[in-house]
Amino acid sequence: MSDTSRAAPGGPLRMRDFRMLLAGAAAGQLGAQVTLVALPLVAVLELDASAFQVGLLTAAETAAFLLVGLPAGALTDRMRKRPLMIRADLVRAVAMASIPAAALAHVLTMTQLYAVALVTGVATVFFDVAHQSYLPHILPRDQLVAGNGALETVRSTAQVTGPGLGGGLVQLVGAHLAVVTDALGYALSAFFLLRVEQPEEKPEPTAGASLRKEIGEGVRFVVGHPLLRVIALTTGLANLCAAVLMATQTVHLVRVVGLKPGALGLVLSASAVGGLLGALCAGRIAARLGQARVILLSVLVTGPFAVLWPLSGHGALGAVLFATGSAVLAFGGVVYNVAQVSFRQGLCPPRLLGRMNATLRFLMWGTLPLGALLGGALAESYGPRTALAWCAAGFLAVPLPLLFSPLRRMRDMPGPREDPADPADDARPAPAPTH
Repeated sequence: MSDTSRAAPGGPLRMRDFRMLLAGAAAGQLGAQVTLVALPLVAVLELDASAFQVGLLTAAETAAFLLVGLPAGALTDRMRKRPLMIRADLVRAVAMASIPAAALAHVLTMTQLYAVALVTGVATVFFDVAHQSYLPHILPRDQLVAGNGALETVRSTAQVTGPGLGGGLVQLVGAHLAVVTDALGYALSAFFLLRVEQPEEKPEPTAGASLRKEIGEGVRFVVGHPLLRVIALTTGLANLCAAVLMATQTVHLVRVVGLKPGALGLVLSASAVGGLLGALCAGRIAARLGQARVILLSVLVTGPFAVLWPLSGHGALGAVLFATGSAVLAFGGVVYNVAQVSFRQGLCPPRLLGRMNATLRFLMWGTLPLGALLGGALAESYGPRTALAWCAAGFLAVPLPLLFSPLRRMRDMPGPREDPADPADDARPAPAPTH
């Protein structure tokens, strides 16, 4: 089916399959945002975890990007994307449901939390790579920015509502029972994905291909493109700093700012308002300023607000400073993500989408466990405020790779380039896009 026949006047929301994909994303993201508050509080409040143990828990959640990030892309390119996402959702639902079950049986330990974080992390790697490679299967290229903007709006809305809901649930029923919301969210995500109707053919195997060769092809595509290289470096540095924040914010807000679970959830929800605003206006900003300029300006202008985190002390003023810094950084991060994800989806040949996304995830998200361990170690040795000061310094350095790259002189990003390994693509009808 051609892009033209699948295009929907009025935008991607008029397409039923995209609405199902969006509904699944909403359910999964809401549950995940509740757990963003609940899981560290299970460790801090119910298992009396140290700052380093909380950092180790955050590292376990993201270690999969280093462990299976590259092979996940090659394996995903060999599979149908929708069934893979459904299986990943079901694995995550079962893993998260084991936490309240163990807590009710009085056998919950930090070891189980680490194991659940690692299992859900592996499933998330496969889900995310497949999800980003599936969107161009649902939408034509000229609607990718709108589609990614809608997905970011859903994610940002979940970030606004989820932490507040999570904090309230923790205060009402306990941290371990609040995690049930995440299990239900993943189950609902699988349900909505089952309702997507567009057929998806299994990718044809490449003669003589091996997993090692396929991984290498994806790595060469990313490393060989100067703009993808600088995007990987910039995002990897930003994620390193973000992981330091994630590993220390719960300890800081509970033990330094002095917030109860409900108030902590409200602070994180208020912080996410910036991300929601960014998602709502990212497309208009990119159209007005240019996609390349937006990628640079989004991190250059918002990064300095990270200094508000270490300045946040005890009481209401500290909570306001922390939330303000997070809101501005979230705005810039979402605008940046919509622009750079849409660029790379449109640039990459369809047969390499999974490997391209997985290679970038490996390079960009592989820094997350390192940042989490660093944040936990800094908070344990010098206190969470010092850890946040180092985090803020890192965010000030995030724009540097972009400032010393060709992107600094560009307004718009270039279009797709020919796939040298598959020149026959030009002679065939346009392949069905993938997300």
